[in-house]
Amino acid sequence: MSHSSVSNNENVLPTAEDDATFEDRAAFIQRAFGSTEDLMKVPLSFNNKQGVLFYLAVISDLEKIQRSILFPLMKYRDLEVEQIPLTAEAKSKIMLKDSIYTLIQGNSIVVLEGCEELYSFNTVKENTRSSVEPDSEKTVRGSHIGFVENLSTNLGFIRRGIESRHLRIHYERIGQYTNNQIAIVYIDGIASPALVRKLKERISTLSIDMTFSPGYLEELLEDVPYSPFPHLLYTERPDRAIAQLIEGRIVIMAEGSSDVLVLPVSFFSFFQTTDDYNSRIITGSFFRFLRLISFIISLLLPSLYIAVIGFHFEIIPKEILVLVKNSVENIPFPPLIEAMIMAFTIELIREAGIRLPTPIGQTIGIVGGLIIGDAIVSAGLVSNIMVIVIALTAISSFTIASYEMSNTVRILNYPIMLSAATFGFVGIIFSLMFIVGHLCKLESLGTPYFTPLAPFNIKGLKDAIIRFPIWLLKDRPRELRVKNKRRLYRPRRWENNEN
Repeated sequence: MSHSSVSNNENVLPTAEDDATFEDRAAFIQRAFGSTEDLMKVPLSFNNKQGVLFYLAVISDLEKIQRSILFPLMKYRDLEVEQIPLTAEAKSKIMLKDSIYTLIQGNSIVVLEGCEELYSFNTVKENTRSSVEPDSEKTVRGSHIGFVENLSTNLGFIRRGIESRHLRIHYERIGQYTNNQIAIVYIDGIASPALVRKLKERISTLSIDMTFSPGYLEELLEDVPYSPFPHLLYTERPDRAIAQLIEGRIVIMAEGSSDVLVLPVSFFSFFQTTDDYNSRIITGSFFRFLRLISFIISLLLPSLYIAVIGFHFEIIPKEILVLVKNSVENIPFPPLIEAMIMAFTIELIREAGIRLPTPIGQTIGIVGGLIIGDAIVSAGLVSNIMVIVIALTAISSFTIASYEMSNTVRILNYPIMLSAATFGFVGIIFSLMFIVGHLCKLESLGTPYFTPLAPFNIKGLKDAIIRFPIWLLKDRPRELRVKNKRRLYRPRRWENNEN
């Protein structure tokens, strides 16, 4: 299918004939929403007429529907609709062509036999719990709404953010004893049918006693479970999940969890944030590049220190050679043990800060780091330079946008340090070659993980290492094999008009 045909037909509804039969009008609504499972259809029968009630379960209030629509219709089934005292907040007549948008807004629609017009009722669901910005994904600009632990509420966020009949929601039950409900969300017409089908097949074959969180699903769905790199992207932000859906990816949501899973993803997806697109072009590109540099620093800085002190002392500039020599000459441990002690101490402080209550955790992180750092240097167990190196490594790991990728760096530090202590720079090079080779082989739901570098895609670099202007990001990621490849068709049309 060509790009132009997709763009012209993406939002075209099936033929809506207001004088069609009752069955045809009901089928029109059903066909417009396709296979999504949150479209509810309730048969009605009163006054010798047939009827159907339609509503979207994730954004409509079932209690309002029962109280304001279903109960009055059952109680006064011998009267005409105009004579029934329906108690909904608003009741109006609409034409068939307006029914799709009305449903997407959260309203309910009644289709009656013999009536050309449809009845619309205001049954929009109100959030029962206030949504707050997630602590793990802070943003300076943009939305400050986060997912909650209720699946229906979270799906409502997605429905309100993507007011399109092409949004599809597929429900599954996982866990023999817990029987948790999960939802597979994607956009029909953008997401690859092959990827959607592959994901549904993987989930349908799962056999497990319980699933308490998306973390259970991640281990069961990822292509290489023993890889240190995350294969699925976690997010608690509706705006980020919506952006991933429009890109052509698939979102998995679970009851009882505010985290949602996004797949398939690439290595560079873990360094992208909402602020990249809410900031100006140069600013967004600079900070994304800074996060990638921070990844390299946190991965290699301790190993480079070990290699320089242990094997390549000659590359230290003469101006600071004496300072380095005085700092390390009285340390009783080799550089590897010195680095291991400090790295392990930082991990202990970080883990204690996470597990303790927030006020105490912050105190432990600050006071504990200062006291231990000063005491360990004063005791002569670790050099001043090593404290600086580990501190820079820890700070660099904090700038990585994804907590899962930050954990990966912390784990990979140890084998790279061991290689540096054994072979110097050569050991670091071999470690990097192994990591890059591993990244090139990885896949996320069958798609290349290290794209656009492997396989190389020059167009994909526009939104990988740095961010190009939005009007130049015309194509969706090629590795997703989306049905509609074009993201933008005629951006900045005003320029042509002014010229």
